Amino acid sequence: MAGAGFAGKRVIAGIGMAGAIMPGVARAAAFDVDHAAARYLALLSPEARARSDAYFDGQQWLGVVSSLITVVLCWLVLRSGLLVRLRDAMRRQGWRPWVIMVAVSATFLACLLVLELPWSIYVDYWRERRFGLMNLGFGGWLSEQAIAALITLLVGPLVLTVINAVMRGFPRLWWLVGAGAVGVMIALFSLVAPVFILPLFNSSHDLAPGPLRNRIVAMANAQHIPADHIDVFDASRQSDRISAHVAGLGPTVRISLTDNLVNRTGPAETVAVVGHEMGHYVLHHVWRMIGFMTLLAGLQFWLITRLAPMAIALGGRRHGVRGLDDPAALPVLVGLFSAISLLFLPVTNTYVRSAENEADVFGLDLAREPDGFARAAMQVATFRKIAPPAWEEALFYDHPSGRTRVTRAMQWKKDHVPDATEVQPAPLPAAQPSAR
Repeated sequence: MAGAGFAGKRVIAGIGMAGAIMPGVARAAAFDVDHAAARYLALLSPEARARSDAYFDGQQWLGVVSSLITVVLCWLVLRSGLLVRLRDAMRRQGWRPWVIMVAVSATFLACLLVLELPWSIYVDYWRERRFGLMNLGFGGWLSEQAIAALITLLVGPLVLTVINAVMRGFPRLWWLVGAGAVGVMIALFSLVAPVFILPLFNSSHDLAPGPLRNRIVAMANAQHIPADHIDVFDASRQSDRISAHVAGLGPTVRISLTDNLVNRTGPAETVAVVGHEMGHYVLHHVWRMIGFMTLLAGLQFWLITRLAPMAIALGGRRHGVRGLDDPAALPVLVGLFSAISLLFLPVTNTYVRSAENEADVFGLDLAREPDGFARAAMQVATFRKIAPPAWEEALFYDHPSGRTRVTRAMQWKKDHVPDATEVQPAPLPAAQPSAR
């Protein structure tokens, strides 16, 4: 249930409440939201809860360490003098500035990818396997990392070259113009990614005709969402996580479901998750996120204009860096950007989480499946701490916690379902054995 969302519209009666009644229905004169939510929260065994808590807590600290490692590696690349030597050699041969920038950027990114590989193996492969969240073997994982690295080496230098050109063309206001350029590039990536990037990692097929597809199409039509493409992609290759997306812009919009969502949940959970994702589309969260990232980039670039000259004066110039727009200054700029992004993480988390909260409400109004939504939230809780303290959720969560989502679903049920009844939910599906 990844993405963003907001207060929803009511849907035509034909999409009505399907909340499949499960075994153990208990009637109550007054629906007890907390008691109904507790039944779902109890689906996670103490052992599973301890495991998901340990995974999530470790993941937060590892994110901090990853940013600091990037800063250290940038310093090592700067100190090596490799980029300065490459810059000087290409200038002596008369290469144009933009060609030098592309070459230096590609070299710098390649250095980071190679130097970060051991850490990535630990965080993104070994630890994921240890917690049962990775289905790929090492060879398959490494193959996907190679594809991602190739995309980085093709797209990254172009992005950095554009920003460098802005620096040289607008030396005083480059941070403002650069933020606008970042916004345009994010929008372009959102346009092409569903069609050209995602298929590099997963194959997909059209969702088969039937009641599930009919209901998704009805929900999409009610909200004026293009439903020509409803894809199911083989995310089970990588993990057992459930997810869906309404991704793309304009002609590239498509509704995508993971095969895990289709195969490991019932219709109620599936349409609840899809309804949440439709909330992102209807409430223009993609555009709002692009705007937010543009503003954030502008603020970060502005801070870099204040901090980078001091960093260059303190150590960069000693290693051959001549100014902010020098291609060899990339380690300074990227290192500062990594550190600043870490400081802004609570702001980013809060913004994304507020969008997710809105999408939750929208999805509940659209799908009208509170029990399906609660059950889907519990499946997601297998890799996210389900009941954190309020301060932790505020600072470190970019999605609402499982407890927040389940309680919201039960409150919606009380408010919108006449004669609401509690259900005793069936056990969560067992995790599939990881591929070796």
